[in-house]
Amino acid sequence: MKSRILPIALATLVVSGCGMIGGGEKEPKGKANNVDMQQAADLVEEILNGTLAAIKPKVETKRGLSSTPLCTDFKNDSTGTGQVKRGRNVLTIISAERRGSFVGVVERYWKGEGYEITSVRPNKEKPAVFARTPEGFQLSLDFGREGQAFFNVSSPCVTESDVTEPSKTPIAPDSPEAKGLPYITSTFWSSDTPVPSPPAEGN
Repeated sequence: MKSRILPIALATLVVSGCGMIGGGEKEPKGKANNVDMQQAADLVEEILNGTLAAIKPKVETKRGLSSTPLCTDFKNDSTGTGQVKRGRNVLTIISAERRGSFVGVVERYWKGEGYEITSVRPNKEKPAVFARTPEGFQLSLDFGREGQAFFNVSSPCVTESDVTEPSKTPIAPDSPEAKGLPYITSTFWSSDTPVPSPPAEGN
């Protein structure tokens, strides 16, 4: 059963340029109503967690880069708004033969959530898919060096506020994870054969 928590939460976020505020005045471009950076961070985490939960069999991940840049105007002055950017790095080995299927699973999930697919890179070694939510959150799944998959989500500009940084588990310097590359084998995702096609109807 699809979770309704995220859509309900996002319904409170109205990206400027799509509406008016008190007295018919347009809100400055890039700002969102009623959402601060901490709330945006929570929503970014929900998007990431929901996406990863949709992948079957599941893959192992670790936290990727996290940043909270401030939004500025054309003079580089502060606008009182900022963004939240969070990521996940996939530690499961995804073979070149199954990366396209992996991207397809994520793309279908994002479409099912009502996100707009803005671009797809159909490359066997380094495929990627990019999307945008109706509220302006930017999503990406991108394969990079050594076939590692990276998920990243960025919020639109929202009201500036303090943001609690996500906790990270310490990594032993001599552990496989310290190398920053996928190392966990999956009988499904690491297989060197393409995902079998489903049987034709009637067979």
